[in-house]
Amino acid sequence: MQTGKIVYRHSAVTRLTHWLFFIAFLALVSSGLQIFNAAPYLDASDKTDPAHRVLQITAPSQGVGTTIVFGRTFTTTGWLGWTDDGMGSTTGRAFPGWITIPSYQDLADGRRWHLFFAWIMVICGVVYIVWGAGRHDLRELVLRPSDIPKLLPMQLYYFRLRKEPPAHGKYNPLQKMAYTLVLFVFAPLIVISGLALSPSFDAAMPWVTTMFGGRQFARLWHFVLMIALCGFFATHIMLVATTGLRNHIASMITGRYKLGAHDGVGV
Repeated sequence: MQTGKIVYRHSAVTRLTHWLFFIAFLALVSSGLQIFNAAPYLDASDKTDPAHRVLQITAPSQGVGTTIVFGRTFTTTGWLGWTDDGMGSTTGRAFPGWITIPSYQDLADGRRWHLFFAWIMVICGVVYIVWGAGRHDLRELVLRPSDIPKLLPMQLYYFRLRKEPPAHGKYNPLQKMAYTLVLFVFAPLIVISGLALSPSFDAAMPWVTTMFGGRQFARLWHFVLMIALCGFFATHIMLVATTGLRNHIASMITGRYKLGAHDGVGV
């Protein structure tokens, strides 16, 4: 390994779609929470059913906010339930105005923002995959059967229970597993579950909504997948911050990456 060697790691298209995808995802989460505020609960049922409620964020009385998770109630005043209304005051509202698009309660505008950035994310995802497949970059990103035995050793290395990581290419096996799940499982599922929530799409292809168990179940799956993707991005950012923040950020801006002691190239 040539530690310190500068390699051209990310093409301009890869970098552009990477940042646009990330921005679109943040906007989708924010506008999605705006939409959630209009019906601040999730039911494990095909239709609205308080008997199968798994999450509810509410304001049971003036100035008090609560979050109910699987029947257990937590006081969350100021954070969830009774929060900033986005207009300089407080009110009974699930998620606060500082985290939603738009900040004030407006379901119609929230849906417009959500749909707009959903298209941005889908287009970026498709371009990323097609471009990567054409340049053979995608094969470096996808988990292969030969990577599976390296998953545990790589995790032990991250836990500081192993001195050296297993030999790997451009991405290590845990990164490949995460990227494979996000690109080919989580991202497609969150798009399809979102479509299942659209009344017009449901009317045209009701079998998609049925596939998720009904509209309320589709809503639950959509929310859970959003949490999973947020967890992926949080882990991704943490690893970037702990394994050479400047080098990683520079590589996603200029494309050029300085190889470290354990960095590989190729597959």
